[in-house]
Amino acid sequence: MYYINGKSYFYKKSMKYITILMIVFLECFFNCSYSQEIIPLYQHVPNSIPSQIKEQADSLSKRGKVSHVTDPTLSVYLPDPAIRNGTAIIICPGGGYSYLVVNGEGSDIAKELNTKGITAFVLKYRLPDDRIMKNKSIGPLQDAQQAIKIVRERATDWKIDVSKIGIMGFSAGGHLASTLSTHYSTAVIDNALHTNLRPDFSILIYPVISFQEGILHKGSKKALIGANADTALINNFSNELQVTGNTPPAFLVACNDDKVVPVQNTIRYFIALHEHGVNAEMHIYEHGGHGFGLHNKTTEDQWIERCYHWMKANGLL
Repeated sequence: MYYINGKSYFYKKSMKYITILMIVFLECFFNCSYSQEIIPLYQHVPNSIPSQIKEQADSLSKRGKVSHVTDPTLSVYLPDPAIRNGTAIIICPGGGYSYLVVNGEGSDIAKELNTKGITAFVLKYRLPDDRIMKNKSIGPLQDAQQAIKIVRERATDWKIDVSKIGIMGFSAGGHLASTLSTHYSTAVIDNALHTNLRPDFSILIYPVISFQEGILHKGSKKALIGANADTALINNFSNELQVTGNTPPAFLVACNDDKVVPVQNTIRYFIALHEHGVNAEMHIYEHGGHGFGLHNKTTEDQWIERCYHWMKANGLL
């Protein structure tokens, strides 16, 4: 500080440091206003094998890739209490059951949902791996069932309506979400309180649905059940074959030019829902490919706005 004519002045360098500190403070405040809590799914992770494998995160990826998950968690994103509506959505990021896109198909989505008063949860689920699991085919489903169990049992804490808890999934996360939606009646976790594990609705974005030849995503199938799985296991995890009249209503989005997960996955699930009298809405975009997250840049139409319209029509907003 120096003085001229009795007035005090800061050096420019001091002002620069103050500006930097203010920016850091504001960024911390902004980030902390989103994920308020990260919850371990279990005290003791079931179906696990002791391993030296450590979780890995790609800090250079804007989409936020995480792999080798051994300790699954649920990140809580609470909306402004003034607009909270009691609806909750558990988000399953994609990544071919080999990694998780925890930002682009996780936290970014949760923050957007918060703007509509929706309480959002990002599920960091275990990825199937024989080195950390006794039965890798049920590992992700265990985590999805445990996630909805926690949300239902703690609904009062988060001011959630227990009849408005949905599951959302992207790509392989869509396979997990549709697996939870069709395999909820058989618990693969400890459920002593007999908590309802059925989602009330599902939102599936460019999802893997089927492991049938011709339309499967080979990487997801190989990771979850193995390249040479028998027919019974393939059919069990081809979720269009597991739809019943009690399968939750669904909102589906895919692109005709998806070269990663054929659009037939989405179409066959929609047809199965329709044939069983389950309400569903499907949007197939001409272009957009795969993995676009919140924004399909090939169109001015925003799938998330279509989703909000569907939710409103179904009493969820």
